[in-house]
Parts: sequence; structure tokens; C-alpha cells
Amino acid sequence: GRMDYQVKIRGYRIELGEIETAIQRVPGVRQAVVIDRTDERGHKYLCGYITGEAELRIEEVQAELEAALPAHMVPARLMRLEAIPLTSNGKIDRKALPEPEGSIHTGAAYVAPRTTVEQVLASVWAGVLGAEAVGTQDNFFELGGDSIKALQVSSRLLQAGYRLDMKDLFSNPTVASLSPLLRTDGKMASQEEAVGKVELTPIQRWFFEQQPVDLHHSNQAMMLYRVGRFDIDALRRTMDRIVQHHDALRTVFRETEQGYAAWNRSVEEGELYTLDIVDFSGVEDEFTAVEAKASEIQASIHLSEGPLVKLGLFHCAEGDHLLIVIHHLVVDGVSWRILLEDLASGYEQAVAGQTGTAIRLPHKTDSFQVWAKQLSAYANRATMERELAYWQHIEQAEASLAKPLPKDFANDNARLGDSEVVTVRWTKQETEQLLKQAHRAYNTEMNDLLLAALGKAVYDWSGSERVLVNLEGHGREAIVPDVDITRTVGWFTSQFPVVLDGSLAQGGNTARLIKRVKEDLRHIPQKGIGYGILRYLSDMNVLEKAGVQLKTQPEISFNYLGQFDQDYKGNDLEPSSYSIGAPVSTNAAMDFALDINGLIEDGELIFTIRYGTTQFRHDTISRLGELLASGLREVIHHCVAQERTVLTPSDVLLKHVTLDELE
Repeated sequence: GRMDYQVKIRGYRIELGEIETAIQRVPGVRQAVVIDRTDERGHKYLCGYITGEAELRIEEVQAELEAALPAHMVPARLMRLEAIPLTSNGKIDRKALPEPEGSIHTGAAYVAPRTTVEQVLASVWAGVLGAEAVGTQDNFFELGGDSIKALQVSSRLLQAGYRLDMKDLFSNPTVASLSPLLRTDGKMASQEEAVGKVELTPIQRWFFEQQPVDLHHSNQAMMLYRVGRFDIDALRRTMDRIVQHHDALRTVFRETEQGYAAWNRSVEEGELYTLDIVDFSGVEDEFTAVEAKASEIQASIHLSEGPLVKLGLFHCAEGDHLLIVIHHLVVDGVSWRILLEDLASGYEQAVAGQTGTAIRLPHKTDSFQVWAKQLSAYANRATMERELAYWQHIEQAEASLAKPLPKDFANDNARLGDSEVVTVRWTKQETEQLLKQAHRAYNTEMNDLLLAALGKAVYDWSGSERVLVNLEGHGREAIVPDVDITRTVGWFTSQFPVVLDGSLAQGGNTARLIKRVKEDLRHIPQKGIGYGILRYLSDMNVLEKAGVQLKTQPEISFNYLGQFDQDYKGNDLEPSSYSIGAPVSTNAAMDFALDINGLIEDGELIFTIRYGTTQFRHDTISRLGELLASGLREVIHHCVAQERTVLTPSDVLLKHVTLDELE
């Protein structure tokens, strides 16, 4: 007469009592208990515990269950016990059941890689995703993969001798289905140093178009911490090799009569980087001292002479803090992942090897110089003319419906020095659900769910049904045949306008909001890279003939940078808790009224909303932050509760069928 325990795993509602009954039907079994557990990847799985006769074998019980039960009801692990633990009242003590040993494989039954290609692919996935083991049936995106992780997979496969077409991974996200599509042919990129003139890319042209104050002081930076001291000679040798290897880091930018021009210096042409070494171990307030020196380094880059890479090594009482500052014109979020990998590998080699031994880095992919040249040629192809109609619609029809943000003070663009940040956090459990469970509901990617939540938050905050957002992408789309930039350092970011309609979530209709945002994002040609190419690189006659002006200025910028957690695994470097100083001049104007950036750090999703205090009150933006937090929680909980995957038109390749028609 007891009530069965009911759990939900992979969208299936399962009565544990049914499984226990099935186990007890197996000859030789005396008692059976089944519970749900959570593995190291955050997935729920079924675990069965049995007692029985001496000759009873676990393998036979497993085989009987696989024959008698649906796959989703077969426990991922069975354990044999001498006795089932009981409470003082004589009831089964489920909390006292032991944790199974070894790695658990959930979802589809674990199938070990068999062929060499499967083994390489599984090993690469495990390294990039931070998983202990990957089976041939495991889904890349259910393990927490995204488009940036896909780039890292492609890069590591290339070093192992395999080429991956990115779209194949998105349509074949298991090791078993993807491995036959890997190629071993294709050209090797030139390993010579890139020297000479470099065309400016759309994002670099956008940067100069803003006419930033103190444009030499617009960097990205990272501070790494290491217990104990760095070997300074090994660090210098590593950085020498990195700046020699990644050509774009040797670029300088000089003003000409036609505007700014880029020049890739040779290895012999000027300093590769600078390294300031300061001992703060006896200073009382290390944090303040490090911050002041870091800000000094940040402001010292010279764009026309170089170098655009500067380091500060700070000896402190608890260990060393290494600041790496790179001007934003030559680096982006994906580049930092490449550099972190090379820094860890190179330093390890330098410490272990002889002084004369060369540090080996993976083969170069095509240079930023090659990519920029190819992009300029691509800008005037017929394919770009076909994109014009889409962007014209966004600029004219959609943007006209978006209302200005409700500012507290009527001032022009705020300066960075007058800006503050509101931080929004989600728990590790919520982040885990977002990464590995929520996407099954509607076959979504991360930006689909994040932008659905943002659209709803802005609507609830401002009352504006439509909001125009500047969306940033990694910009490494495979649009140019035979050009591989998966391991190329540079500023590749793409920017393009998207329109969000948060009112779709009215009346609790979260499903409709998610599906609409997803479909709108799928309709963007080439993931938005064409917008900047058309705006900054195409023949102006093409735009004039079509009567198109690409001049939209969204007030909100949104950028999800991905997961940085796994990038520190396997080495003794970790993020420092000390300040990197001011990466951008406080005199610079903010490019957007609200600059929203997110990443996953230490298992938690964190978003920052930067705003100008001359335009908004703190309470106003705090309210937006609260709405974003609750809106995304609502999206996560809605998606996790879905029992079956719901398809939308882009899933079934019906380009001209609406959501309503499909349903």
C-alpha cells in the first residue's frame, strides 16, 4: 500500500517501484531498491541496489532488465549489497545507500569508442567539455557544448590530423554519427610568419568609426594566479614563442590620410612584448598596489609603435599574479582560450626542457592577414547582395518599431568613468540545468534562451514590446572555403542588430517566446557575420543601388562569452582575485547605453549590466537585473519541465512555414 517514488529523467516520468518489481522477478534476487542519483556531469541517472543468492550475477540481472524494460527505465548502474540499510523504524534508509564507484554514463547507455577516430573524437570532447569520459552515444550539446566549444573541438582535432566541418557537428552531435564525417585531407596553412599590410576587418573599422578618446587604451586583460613563483626565464621563453607564433599580436596601427591602417611587424621588427616585474610581497595592501600598477601598464600601450602585448608579474606573499594585457584590436574571447592553452603548454615545456630546446606549439591555422584579405573579397560576392533584403527589413521595418529606453536623465552617451555595473548571478544548479538540460525542450542554443529572457525582462522593465539589441558573435563563421581560423588569434567578433519581442511571454506563454526568438535567430543569414561585411567592406554602390543604409544604433549590446571553467583545468594556473586595473580609458564614451556581458565562471552563470550614472539611477538598472534573473529562471524551469522535445520550423528545414502553420 505504499506510494511509489516518481522521478523524472531525460524527460521521462518513471515510477521507481515498477523497476524494483521488475528486478525482483529475476530469479535469485531477494530484495531490490532503485533511486535516482546525480553524476559528475549534473545528469540524473537510475541506480539499483540488490541482495540475492550467492551465485546471482549482476550482468545477468542487467541483461534481464534490458530485455524486459524500456531503455530509459534500465538502471545505469546496479550494485550488489549484503543487506539493504534500514532506519531505526525498520524502513529502507535510502540516504544510507552507497555512492557507486567509478564514472557514471547517463542518457543513452554508455558505449565505449572503438575505432581510432572515435577514440580521438571522444578524447577531444572530454578535454574541451571537462567530462571524465565520453561515449559514442553522448550528445555534445547535452554535455554542455556550444558554438565556442565547437571551435575548440575543431582546433584540437586539427592538431590530431582531422578536419571538421562545423555544420557537421551541429547536425551530428554524437561521436558515433560525427566520426565518419571527419576528414584527413585538406591543405596545411602556411607556417611562415605573416608580415606586411593587413586589411581592416569590419569590427576594427567599427572601432575606429567610434573615434574613441585615448584609443591606445582599449584593451582586454587577464590576471592569472600561481601558488609559488614563476620561473622568469621560462615565462620569457614562452611569451617569445607565443608572440612569434601568433602573428596578429605583432600588429601595429598607424594613422594615414585615408584613416587608420594595420601593419603586421616581423619578429625582428621591434619588441614582441614588455614584462614588468614588481615585488609586492612586503606591501601591506597588496590589492591596491597591484591595481595601481596594473592600471599603469594598461594605459601604456602605443598603437603605432607597439608592442600591443604587455605583461606584469607581481610577486605577492601568497604567490605570483601574472597580468596579461593585449589591445582589443588584436584579441577576442576565443583568442584568449587559444592563448591560455598555449601559455600553459609552453610554460610547462620551458620549465621541463633545456634552455636551447624550442617550445613546440600546435600548427598555425590561416593568419589573420589572410582572413582579412579574403573577407574583403567576399564582401562583393553575389551572396552578399542576397543578404541585403534581410538587413534592409531589420533596419527599416523592425527598428522603426523599437522605442528608446526609459532613461532617468536626458544626457548623451555616458563616459566609462561615470559608469557602474549591476551583477546578476544564477546558482550552480540553475547554470547546470541551463547548460545540459534546458536545451532539449526546443532544440535551442544558449543565445536562444538568454535572449528570450532578456526580451521579457526589457518588456517588463520598460513596457516596450520591441527592443533592438546589438548582438555579438564570435565571427569565425565558415564562409570562406579552405580558410581555417580555428586556432588564429585576432579580433574576429561580429556585431549585428536583432529585434526582441518580450510581449510574447504575456500570460505565461514562455513557450511561444522561446520558439519565436529561436526562429528569428535561425533566419539571420550566416549567423550575422554579413551585416558588418556589408556595412564596412562592400562596394558602396551596391548599398546605394538597393537604397539601403546600414546605420542602426541599438542602445543595448549583448554578448555571451561562454564557459571559461575548463580552460584552467590540467595546469597550475587559475584566475587571480586581484584587480586587472582599468582595461579601457575612463575618458572613453560608452558605445551603448546598456552593455550586457555574460560568462560561466566556477560553474555559475554571471551577467554584468554596465550603465552610465548620468543616464540611469542604480535602482532602475537593479530592477532590470532582477527581472533578467527571474526571467531566465522562468525559462529554465519551463524547459526542464518539458517531457518531450518540441520541434520548430528550422528543425524540420521548412523555411517558409510559420510556427502557427507547423503546429
